[in-house]
Amino acid sequence: MTVTKTMTATADAYEQHGDGGAHHYWQGAFIGDEEAGRRLAALPAAVEAALATVLETETVLAACDALATALGDPAHPVHTRLAAHLPPGEDPAVLAELGGLLGRRELTRKLRRELGSATPGRLNRADPRETVYEAWAPVGLVAHIAPGNAATVAPLSIVEGLLAGNVNILKTSSADTLFTQHLMAELAALDPTGALAARVVVLRFPSSRQEWLRLMCAPADTVAVWGGEGAVEGVAAHVPAGCRLVEWGHRISFAYLTADAWSDAGTLDALADDVCLHEQQACSSPQVVYLDTEDEKEVFAFAERFASVLAARPPAAGAASAGEPDPAEAAELTTTELMARLEEHLGLTRVFAAPDGSWRVMADSRSPLTASPLHRSVWVKPLPRERLIATLRPMRRYLQTAGLAGSRSDIAELSRTTLAAGVTRVTPVGAMLESYAGEPHDGVYALQRYSRRVAVQADPGRFATTACLDDLVRPVVLPPPTGPLLGKEDVQEPARELARADAELYFRSGGSTGAPALSVFSYDDYDTQMHAAARGLLAAGYDPVGGRTANLFYCGGMYGSFISFFSVLERLGGVQLPLSAGPDHRATAQALIEHRADTLFGMPSYLWQLLHAEADALRAYGGLRKVFYGGEHFTEEQQRTLKVRFGIEVIRSITYGSTDLGPLGYQCADSSGGVHHLHADLHTMEIVDLAEDRPVAPGETGRLVFTTHARRGQHLGRYLIGDLGREVPGRCPCGRQAPRFELMGRTGDVMRVATYFLNHRRFLALAEERGGHRGELQIRLDGTEARERLTVRVEQAPATDPERLREVFLSGYPELRSAVSERLLDLVVEAVDGASLDRSPTSGKLLAVVDARR
Repeated sequence: MTVTKTMTATADAYEQHGDGGAHHYWQGAFIGDEEAGRRLAALPAAVEAALATVLETETVLAACDALATALGDPAHPVHTRLAAHLPPGEDPAVLAELGGLLGRRELTRKLRRELGSATPGRLNRADPRETVYEAWAPVGLVAHIAPGNAATVAPLSIVEGLLAGNVNILKTSSADTLFTQHLMAELAALDPTGALAARVVVLRFPSSRQEWLRLMCAPADTVAVWGGEGAVEGVAAHVPAGCRLVEWGHRISFAYLTADAWSDAGTLDALADDVCLHEQQACSSPQVVYLDTEDEKEVFAFAERFASVLAARPPAAGAASAGEPDPAEAAELTTTELMARLEEHLGLTRVFAAPDGSWRVMADSRSPLTASPLHRSVWVKPLPRERLIATLRPMRRYLQTAGLAGSRSDIAELSRTTLAAGVTRVTPVGAMLESYAGEPHDGVYALQRYSRRVAVQADPGRFATTACLDDLVRPVVLPPPTGPLLGKEDVQEPARELARADAELYFRSGGSTGAPALSVFSYDDYDTQMHAAARGLLAAGYDPVGGRTANLFYCGGMYGSFISFFSVLERLGGVQLPLSAGPDHRATAQALIEHRADTLFGMPSYLWQLLHAEADALRAYGGLRKVFYGGEHFTEEQQRTLKVRFGIEVIRSITYGSTDLGPLGYQCADSSGGVHHLHADLHTMEIVDLAEDRPVAPGETGRLVFTTHARRGQHLGRYLIGDLGREVPGRCPCGRQAPRFELMGRTGDVMRVATYFLNHRRFLALAEERGGHRGELQIRLDGTEARERLTVRVEQAPATDPERLREVFLSGYPELRSAVSERLLDLVVEAVDGASLDRSPTSGKLLAVVDARR
């Protein structure tokens, strides 16, 4: 069976197959009992085949996010198809609720909270200063035994298994609809890789079919069971030795009120909300109300007051709210109430109940925890706080939520006490059924129960620059980018309109190629990107153990470089001197010498000025060893000069990136010039033609287009960054399999002058290679009455000869020579002080081209 083909056909086949006996969904196909039986017998082999390929977390997130969007739109075909498979009486609004849980934001928060990262499966360094790599690995096969009373539990359980990278096989009740099967089929259909379909099997059969249950559990690495003790015991018999059994069983919750709280009418209304919502069917619904007292009269009086509050509540809204108990539940309600009424004659209890049996409050003078028959049935009991642990701890296996009401100091004290008694959740009264993204369930994180923490220790000498072992094994495969190409103007306005929750950190670009642009990040996005940049720095040769780094990037004005690399060094644990770029070169040099800095971070133009302004002092110090630069480029001649004059051994790009996209590429020890590896776990890259929106041929130069995947703060898909580049073929000698590309300049560096296209980089190359120029170079364009004027402004040096450079440009640049000879262009070369060159006021970047034409 080809998973991808079967998966693709699934969504189109819904209307055709109906049920048709195909009650099971197996790796992309709907099948019947006979075929399911055959495949169950071969389940171990199917699991091994699926686990042979890696499931990228982004694949799960992208498909779930697309499904969430569909579930939130009642007019969407996916919503319509799935609504038809909901249990009878189930409100279709549950689909929107489910979609809210499957969105990228919620699942990313869940991953970060439970597994510490949005990409927990990658073998990254646990500590950047050690070559020890850790990750969360899938357990392998997770067998889920779903409950029959909650339509959304089964699919969410599978999604948790997928987020952990597992193969998942799930059993639904024979009385259930095919909702879970069809939901999983829709999810798989949104994944073009077929990886999700390969990891999902959903079977529908009765628990009496023990052979199928045995075949499900036999090869499992974890078995997750939803249900009571009977359900757990029935499954546990089939769980093999060494297999992890995860019990999501029934739990008991209670409310605890202090004297001040129980006399407050608002507390009673909030408590009634918790009781009536879902008719006490949730594990977090209160079954018992404890009062902080020993006085039974206070208990009976409170019960009577609370009964009047319940009496004023409208009746349950039908089956969808579990309002009608089944015959067995009705019998338990009657028995419990009658027993409590009998004990009234002993002075132990008082019962207050609706004439129609729709609610009942049973006051009991005894403290031990008693389960409620539910359906608005509440016990009220005394329990002084000093006896709370002794009374509740014997039931600790069954405790879940404690809803507390009292003063601030009471809440703080009682939270600790109830947790010590065995409770796993504490909430305010009135919020017992509320939850938050990534909340632990029954005292544990589900994703950790479905994962293993694994570690690899590597030789420090051989892996000193390897930040992630996976980079040496395989390229990251992310969902292919879709949609139109976007420019800065297409993302600026949406950035200003982002939800406040996603716009937590604001940066502005340096404005070196136009007006500064606004970029926004969530803190989670920022953290992800800083960790990626840190891994790139390790690859480039940064030493977090022995290095002493001066951060000399520009700071202020919402410019992000200094702050970002402060964060990068913090994550690397490197020694940092946060000096920033400043005009007092002498003070900066003295700080470098005094604090024994050996590594410099900064903009090439600023570092060039600093080193030459304080050349004598810094050469005498002789301690500078590494330079990591960003925002601009050091030419080969400039690098050679720094190595010869200052003894600097390593000069590499600190990162290739932008304010809006973050880090895009990094250099390794085998990269030079503009060659970078792509941060392939964050972005996909395309290279499109200079004039047309089509891919270039392999190796050709084109416009770089990036799509960011690990981002919720701002959507940036198929974004034209304004840079030119070409693909570098073949595998890098460093062993990393991330794609490589070479930067070929900015689109703004290509000037249309006097009917010709001229490139700033060509001028710079000619000045260095033929003219012996070692400094900075800037081009200014002006319009005159007769013709256009191109002025090449070069940094003054003792050997600078403007006329010689003019001859070099004319002889080495045929298009320039033609424009001048045809009297379409005046060419001027000026030698100027480096400080007089035009720079961005925000970032300090040299403006390569200043176009003053009007």
